[in-house]
Amino acid sequence: MAEKKGPSQAPISPLKNFFAGGFGGVCLVFVGHPLDTIKVRLQTQPKPLPGQPALYSGTFDCFRKTLVAEGVRGLYKGMAAPIVGVTPMFAVCFFGFGLGKKLQQRTPDDVLTYPQLFAAGMLSGVFTTVIMAPGERIKCLLQIQAASGEIKYGGPMDCAKQLYREAGIRGVYKGTVLTLMRDVPASGMYFMTYEWLKYILTPEGQSVRDLSVPRILFAGGMAGIFNWAVAIPPDVLKSRFQTAPPGKYPNGFRDVLRELIREEGVASLYKGFTAVMIRAFPANAACFLGFEVAMKFFNWLAPSL
Repeated sequence: MAEKKGPSQAPISPLKNFFAGGFGGVCLVFVGHPLDTIKVRLQTQPKPLPGQPALYSGTFDCFRKTLVAEGVRGLYKGMAAPIVGVTPMFAVCFFGFGLGKKLQQRTPDDVLTYPQLFAAGMLSGVFTTVIMAPGERIKCLLQIQAASGEIKYGGPMDCAKQLYREAGIRGVYKGTVLTLMRDVPASGMYFMTYEWLKYILTPEGQSVRDLSVPRILFAGGMAGIFNWAVAIPPDVLKSRFQTAPPGKYPNGFRDVLRELIREEGVASLYKGFTAVMIRAFPANAACFLGFEVAMKFFNWLAPSL
């Protein structure tokens, strides 16, 4: 009977991670985009005038108003940008994690510690920012324009063209530092949590690679929750900064942070918390299940790769 194998004892193939991660990312977007739309609209809604109610009173109010005004299609506004970006982004993310693990191994049989897994996850966050920052910028702008009623962009490509025309490559990559601040520590937590939960959920005498589907879903879902527990404050700052008019925040995220805390308090850094957490579990459960299924397929197709 096989011994219970630790999270890093399986042979590491960054190339397989690349393709399996891309498939996992597509699964994540299809499951999670509606609540991502809700999250962004809650985070970027304007401050109400004195005596006036907020545009959305909470997650479920935003969901209801979006559904009534725009139908189901409204919940999937801006999905083309993450779908186009998410396959290479998650492919690069999982490739970065695989590479980060491989770089820390002296031999293929080395078992990595959880701090080493955290470090490998942080490397994946650096890798993904190049793709993630412009995709997030375009997605956020498309999501909030539908809520505001002012249609400026005809779609993701039109949005990208207008941003480039107005401010060059800097306009497209606005918010990159905040994307790094969000994704580097959050990715470390994401992958470390997943590997840790996979290990503790594996029964004695079995291999981590033989974990059942419900346990993979649970481990992936919880990894998503831990990821967003770290990521929400910088994500709020990023969404606000990326959708602000040019010149509003000349000192970058420091101006956004000061304004939010001064006007709305520290709790404003957790805007969209409910929507994020409702989305995090099913979306990331789907992502890791897609990844594991794809990895099994690639291991069957090319066991020596």
